[in-house]
Amino acid sequence: MNETETPIRSPAAPRTNQPKQSLRSESLLRLSGVCLARQGRAILADLDLDLHEGEIHALVGANGSGKSSLAYAIMGCEGYRPDAGEIVFDGRRIDALQMHERARMGITLAWQEPARFEGLSIGDYVRIGARGEGVEDCLRRVGLDPARYASRATDKTLSGGERKRVELAAVLAMKPRLAILDEPTAGIDLLSLDALIEVIEALRSAGSTVLLITHQAEVASHADRASQLCGGRIVFRGDTAQVLAHYRLRACQRCDGTICHV
Repeated sequence: MNETETPIRSPAAPRTNQPKQSLRSESLLRLSGVCLARQGRAILADLDLDLHEGEIHALVGANGSGKSSLAYAIMGCEGYRPDAGEIVFDGRRIDALQMHERARMGITLAWQEPARFEGLSIGDYVRIGARGEGVEDCLRRVGLDPARYASRATDKTLSGGERKRVELAAVLAMKPRLAILDEPTAGIDLLSLDALIEVIEALRSAGSTVLLITHQAEVASHADRASQLCGGRIVFRGDTAQVLAHYRLRACQRCDGTICHV
């Protein structure tokens, strides 16, 4: 950990074994029969996924199973428009929309490898999409002292963990309707995992639905529901504990495109 970093924290009391809040039954995001190929290779194959409004939904899968590609397809990244199927957000089909149009609808993606911006301060970066909540409070929630970090540049002088924290602070400030978190634990010390859950819960408390893409069972276990991805398909879904148990029994450490049936 950088000497100016502190553990990610939330002003809220430490999390206890509280029951998960009840979910709204409406679907905020629905993917039906989504197919995506890149350079002649199938990445997503007839994929179905449904996210309820207000839920935390964990997506697990071995490396190469298509998790990040799914996130890019939902966000509308260049080169990830589905070849078939539908992506429906809040009742509107969005698979033909550009990334900025989806962002205006309230979808945001915290990248596995956050971007660097030469000449832009951290405070200004977090402030760009802020909706109400102060930049300083958002930085504190992710364990960055505003006095030390708000004026620093979002450039190569930041460590990977610091850039990840800045990205999470920006997502908190946006208060998106759908927050896609792609491996949010990457580069963050293990002692901060519990506090990272507080950040994810803060997103939900602010009204966000969260798609949590993670390898960390400890983090995924706090989701309301979960889905396992293999070979570009959802092969198991439902109760988070059952999905994680199924995932632990997988045959491959890196997905080879063969559907896991265990």
